[in-house]
Amino acid sequence: TADLAMLCLLGAARRAFEGEALIRTARWPGWTPTQLLGLELNGAPLGIVGMGRIGQAVARRARAFGMRIHYFSRQRRPPDFEHGARFHRTLASLLPESRFLSLHCPATPETTRMINADTLAWLPPGAVLVNTARGALLDDEAVLAALDNGQLFAVGLDVYAGEPDLHPGYRTRRNCFLLPHLGSATVETRNAMGFRCLDNLDAVLAGRPAPDALN
Repeated sequence: TADLAMLCLLGAARRAFEGEALIRTARWPGWTPTQLLGLELNGAPLGIVGMGRIGQAVARRARAFGMRIHYFSRQRRPPDFEHGARFHRTLASLLPESRFLSLHCPATPETTRMINADTLAWLPPGAVLVNTARGALLDDEAVLAALDNGQLFAVGLDVYAGEPDLHPGYRTRRNCFLLPHLGSATVETRNAMGFRCLDNLDAVLAGRPAPDALN
């Protein structure tokens, strides 16, 4: 999922969907100096909402691109986990620092539609939003309005409210890089998920607690 978050980040920032569409529809006129200008990740601030395992993995990958990491999480991470990342106690503090924003928190009553008209206004104009967590985190109408008025440069989305249906407005905008919930869709990860299920079954059948039982 962290790899896919970076794919969404790059795809949105570098206008990959628009470029591929030009090629596939035979409309590419050839190279020009101002064609499909995007945004560089190097040196840019990345805000991460939710610094759990996936958020930390995204932070490690983003540092390799030269990004400066900011994060908001329920608890501050120990310094050896932060690696220079700046902790923010509130979204209101994080979002103004986030030219790029990546969401990695669960959908709860507190986080549902946390990205809405009010919070989008806290982002720097022309920000890039990535969501590989849960579709319920976004107020879709507010996100689409922000794409139209320039508050958002682009979005990269792998999850949607009401999957497999999604707000039809995303399909009609060129500045949307969209994937069909592929976060864990690698051979290695799906094998690991299956073996983890088997480990839990083996434990229960042997009279032991399931390692991944919910508390």
